[in-house]
Amino acid sequence: MKKKVVIIGSGPAGYTAAIYAARAHLEPLLYEGFLSGVAGGQLMTTTDVENYPGFPKGITGPDLMTAFREQAKRFGTVVLGEDVEKVDFSTHPFKIYGKKTSVDTESVIIATGATAKRLDIKGTADGELWQKGVTACAVCDGAMPIFRDKELFVIGGGDTAMEEALFLTKYASKVYVVHRRDQLRASKIMADQALKHSKIEVLWDSAVTAVEGKESVESVVIKNLKTEKTEKRAAGGVFFAIGHTPNTAFLKGQIALEESGYIRLKAGDKTSSTATSVEGVFAAGDVYDHKYRQAVTAAGSGCMAALDAERWLAARHG
Repeated sequence: MKKKVVIIGSGPAGYTAAIYAARAHLEPLLYEGFLSGVAGGQLMTTTDVENYPGFPKGITGPDLMTAFREQAKRFGTVVLGEDVEKVDFSTHPFKIYGKKTSVDTESVIIATGATAKRLDIKGTADGELWQKGVTACAVCDGAMPIFRDKELFVIGGGDTAMEEALFLTKYASKVYVVHRRDQLRASKIMADQALKHSKIEVLWDSAVTAVEGKESVESVVIKNLKTEKTEKRAAGGVFFAIGHTPNTAFLKGQIALEESGYIRLKAGDKTSSTATSVEGVFAAGDVYDHKYRQAVTAAGSGCMAALDAERWLAARHG
């Protein structure tokens, strides 16, 4: 089987790329089951999405992704619910090897996203309080009513943690940054902003050892790593802010990546905003975007990648 374009990954970026590619009559094939068969990306584990335009009353993450998926299928996208295990970009057409299905393709859009890093803390896992007051994106979730005027806890000590903590001060009564060391890893400017803020307090040499609550987060257990003493504090939410891992391991070094593992876009390409180091391979969403990481920006980049692929294919075929 040979396709004009194969999209690897789902979520806002992958599904939007599929919508645009399908409407351009490129007959896209989309592997949506990347990351152990979880289709729809990070939004599939998100409850209420209140910042996606067009939904003034909000919408659940799974409902939003179902709508994206159905729209992509409506225009003729072929959706495969399986993982991509490896790719071969050394020859053209490119070869994509799914768990069950293999395909040759003229172009590829990679939209496999990134996975938020989480610590193994009692009460924070899937099926416990994850997405019930425990999250990994303050910008995505911090404005939700569940967090307003509550004492919130941010786990981390780098720039991400400082950004999350500062953002949360708009809504929280108090923000505690829980850090395992006695000094922050964040840049001086970010650390200074956080340390000077009246609503932020750093709990040094400390770790969250448990998150408790019935329907949502109610309290946290904090352990001082130097004294070994523990204390329980009331809490309205817990935010992991220790970074993300881009889902690029399956590429096995076949395209250029940043040191952090995110896909590196081809600098200075005036004909494309989403081109990678391999001609004909494009990237969309959180797999390269480690700055914004929002559903709406991922969808926008999916549109861009599809348009870039369409133009590249048109130029190739004259």
